[in-house]
Parts: sequence; structure tokens; C-alpha cells
Amino acid sequence: MQSRRDKQAAKRLLRKLLKKQTRPPRVMITDKLASYAAAKCRVMPSVAHRKHKG
Repeated sequence: MQSRRDKQAAKRLLRKLLKKQTRPPRVMITDKLASYAAAKCRVMPSVAHRKHKG
């Protein structure tokens, strides 16, 4: 894990996680980091996004 995850790094992480799945998820739950929301819009626009703090 890196100390700062920008949009490009978040996109790489999401693509890597999606490769391991047989189908795309219905809901994505992350912390409140804004780069995850920006990356999700590019990588999986049809997936619902929920933000929870720990």
C-alpha cells in the first residue's frame, strides 16, 4: 500500500481486482478517498458506489 493513492493508481487497482472476478460486482464499497470514486467512473460506470469510514 502506498501512502497516497491518486486516480491513476486507483484505476490500476480496480482493473487488477476485476481480473480476478468472474463477473463485475453490483456494489463497490470503499473508504471516503475521492480517487476511488473518480477511478470507478472510468473503469466500472454501471456499478453502485458506497463510501464508508472504517
